[in-house]
Amino acid sequence: MSDKKETSKATTNSAWGGRFSEQTDAFVEAFTASVQFDQRMYRQDIAGSRAHAKMLNKIAVLSDDDLNVILEGLDKVEQEISSGNFNWSIAREDVHMNIEARLTELVGDAGKRLHTGRSRNDQVATDIRLYLREQIDFINDEIKRLQQGMLDIAEREAATIMPGFTHLQVAQPVTFGHHIMAWHAMMKRDVSRFVDCQQRMNESPLGAAALAGTSYPIDREFTAKELGFTAPTQNSLDSVSDRDFAIEFCSSAAILLVHLSRMSEELVIWSSAQFDFIELPDRFCTGSSIMPQKKNPDVPELVRGKTGRINGNLISLLTLMKSQPLAYNKDNQEDKEPLFDTVDTVLGCLRAFADMVPAIICKHDNMYKAAKQGFSTATDLADYLVRKNLPFRDAHEVVGKAVAMGVSTGKDLSELTLEELQQFSDKIEDDVFDVLTLEGSVEARNHVGGTAPEQVRKAIALARK
Repeated sequence: MSDKKETSKATTNSAWGGRFSEQTDAFVEAFTASVQFDQRMYRQDIAGSRAHAKMLNKIAVLSDDDLNVILEGLDKVEQEISSGNFNWSIAREDVHMNIEARLTELVGDAGKRLHTGRSRNDQVATDIRLYLREQIDFINDEIKRLQQGMLDIAEREAATIMPGFTHLQVAQPVTFGHHIMAWHAMMKRDVSRFVDCQQRMNESPLGAAALAGTSYPIDREFTAKELGFTAPTQNSLDSVSDRDFAIEFCSSAAILLVHLSRMSEELVIWSSAQFDFIELPDRFCTGSSIMPQKKNPDVPELVRGKTGRINGNLISLLTLMKSQPLAYNKDNQEDKEPLFDTVDTVLGCLRAFADMVPAIICKHDNMYKAAKQGFSTATDLADYLVRKNLPFRDAHEVVGKAVAMGVSTGKDLSELTLEELQQFSDKIEDDVFDVLTLEGSVEARNHVGGTAPEQVRKAIALARK
């Protein structure tokens, strides 16, 4: 009888095995384990345990001796993990039980007392918030590095003229620096979204326990402060079941990747032989196994492709949460893999872009030639006529007729003679050619947010502050 009890105890999980009379099926044990991926949160889990132990000591649940050996033991566990000398066990399910079990091996009964007044439910909710809070700092650092690269190339190309497009048709001339500053504006919003997400997630679930709180006189304000949270969460049910912060993070990440994907699309188009506006350095491209002339823009293409993956991770988390009743459910174990994948993918894409963007080589002559096609100064001619007191709709019609002549003769508006232009309006005079040049067009848009080189440089200077 005694041997049977010992066998049963040895083959069931020590965290909850007292209720069970048989061993967990080996496949089910592996199927339900999360330690394969949640072990990356070991530093956050240990930090939470340190804060919890100090709080238990503060309320006299742990003695000073127990606290000291627990803290020393946690230091030892962290050192073992960081040095690669830790034995992760699927039988112990997750990062929390692996660390607790090893701590108990090192310090004995004191390690068993550490879990007083908490649950793995509030542990994991705390760990994920701590982890994401740190990762957002890393992400924003990479975004800012990318922004710095954008500012450098925008300043270098502040007066470089290129065609601006709508519907991928030549619309009006702009400067390449102005275009890059549009990218910079996207990134600025991305940073603000991540900062906002970080602030909202910065409340501590620790102490919510399984779902209802705990009967011990815990001090949640103490642990929140120890862990750098602004405050403890206010409802124990919500504390352990909330994954809004993870969804919000993935939403911010999806918007960021959509921005990078739009930029990637432009880089792919611009570097094509048909456009030939830019060249990407060889280190960001690959060749073809069969076509020796090929230089493929693999980095932007891959970033564009990874956007679908990040969007999918967001949908995974939304779908994961949509039918869960309060409070914690095992479903929530599925939050980590898409979340971790999002973190890794975003950081990788940002690193690639931050390295690549400042190295873009502009082909100025090709950009300028393309900007002269498609009658990109047509709006300037209309604006010129309006300043001569012609109503805009009448000016629009006049310019349309001039463009039709340009199409039929194969000439740009700036190449038509004064006599040809005056066929459509007697308000057109010699000074019209000042506005029909590409340089005149971009210089004329000299206001906040405009494409004039002066405004581009002002925008860069403001961003550098």
